[in-house]
Amino acid sequence: MPNHLNDPLFLLVKSLVGAEKRHFKLYISRNQANEESKFVRLFDVLDSSKEYNEEQILKKVPSISRQQLPNLKAHLYGELLTALRLLHSLKNMEIQIREQIDFAKILYNRGLILQALKILEKVKLVARSNSHFILTLEILQFEKDIEARHITRSLKGRAAQLIDETDFSIRQINEVTHLSNVALKMYELYLENGHVNDEKHSHEIEKVFRKSIEGINEAQISFFGKAYLHQSYCWYYIIQLDFTRYYRHAEKWVQLFDEHPEAKKEDPFLYVKAVHNLLNALFIIGRHEKMNFELKQLEKFYALAGGFSENLEIQTFVYLYTARINQHFLEGTFTEGLALVKPIEEKLKQYQQYIDMHRVLVFYYKIASLYFGSGDNEKAVDYLNKIIHLKVGQLRTDIQCFARLLHLIAHYELGNMELVEYLIKSVYRFLSKMENLDAVLTEIFAFLRRSLSSKPADIKKSFIALRDKLETVSTSKYNRRSYQYLDIVSWLESKIDGIPVQDVIRRKFEKMQ
Repeated sequence: MPNHLNDPLFLLVKSLVGAEKRHFKLYISRNQANEESKFVRLFDVLDSSKEYNEEQILKKVPSISRQQLPNLKAHLYGELLTALRLLHSLKNMEIQIREQIDFAKILYNRGLILQALKILEKVKLVARSNSHFILTLEILQFEKDIEARHITRSLKGRAAQLIDETDFSIRQINEVTHLSNVALKMYELYLENGHVNDEKHSHEIEKVFRKSIEGINEAQISFFGKAYLHQSYCWYYIIQLDFTRYYRHAEKWVQLFDEHPEAKKEDPFLYVKAVHNLLNALFIIGRHEKMNFELKQLEKFYALAGGFSENLEIQTFVYLYTARINQHFLEGTFTEGLALVKPIEEKLKQYQQYIDMHRVLVFYYKIASLYFGSGDNEKAVDYLNKIIHLKVGQLRTDIQCFARLLHLIAHYELGNMELVEYLIKSVYRFLSKMENLDAVLTEIFAFLRRSLSSKPADIKKSFIALRDKLETVSTSKYNRRSYQYLDIVSWLESKIDGIPVQDVIRRKFEKMQ
């Protein structure tokens, strides 16, 4: 029975690129007496299959019995991981460090104590210089065990030196662990609650955040401590709707990696996350030239990302194409932005097993917004339907909410007035389940319920009245949250002036230059 989404071995095999497959075959030919062993034939069948189907496997490899298959799969899985470890060890410093620790243990177990200590001393310097604090502590513990159990004739003061080094490593680990916890906690708060909705909520978030970073001195913490600190500030300020400070810390986060280029190799995921946040901040505050520059940097990194890992390539693709769409939103070039839809669709299909539904929802919404801004409301509805019909529970209720609003507006633009009346009731039921609707969203929906069925002679006055009302209620930053998802004001101005939405946004963009 096909079950390709749940079989770990099939997913691993299908994730391999050509060079990795060739390396695996070479590894097997060197380490197996029989190159045509059953598990190699199993690999070939899985590699050529489009989905995992045990009945087809047993049919194509009759020498494998149903009882043998589980053990063969486990063996193949282990051999694949071993081959991949060997292939990628030269690209991954952490794997190299662990390998040297393993070598030291082999030498120690054979009684070659001084040789083991020599390896540990060398690899400890590498681990420490690359900020691998936990591995450094593991090496120090191994060194201390050897010194405590054997007479090594080490230099005087060796014990005190190891104790001091251990205490220092523990402080570094505690620091990085604490700050990474803070960053994770703020990210969780953002995903659960989004932006603050009033002063009370703002003070609550501030209290939690300030307490978590109390006593932290940025000048005295390590590289990764600083990276996680800036990441924490980014989440905090985006929650607080303070986008200028969000931008400042995102920029510091990226600058930190630019000042320590070796760290981009050690943790490329943290680096590309930093660039993503910087691009997002630049989009929000409208820094067009700076955004173009940083986008070019990310494009260069994307060209190299596949050399690190497929996972990094996937993450970079998500961030790069998100930024490219945002660039078109900022410039008001929605029609030109439609050229991105095909490559995005192709990549989403290619990476469908590895991209979470949250990312897919965001892409669908952004693509729908591109079509809506360009005036192609039918295509916008197609993508909005994908969001509305997805069974995703409480995942990104913000996007689900605005997808329904945009869906309603798109049908209004198409003149589907009977459907609009039905959709108004549907959207109302969805919004009634949401908490903390801001004043902008409340006014928008009240307008939609009241005015979309108005006579043509009256509708323009309704558009002007809503625009003026939104200008009044959006003086509070807590009421501007909705503008992060739907530029309703530009749509209203397009209806008032009788021009496409993208022309309105383009006009605003040109005035800013």
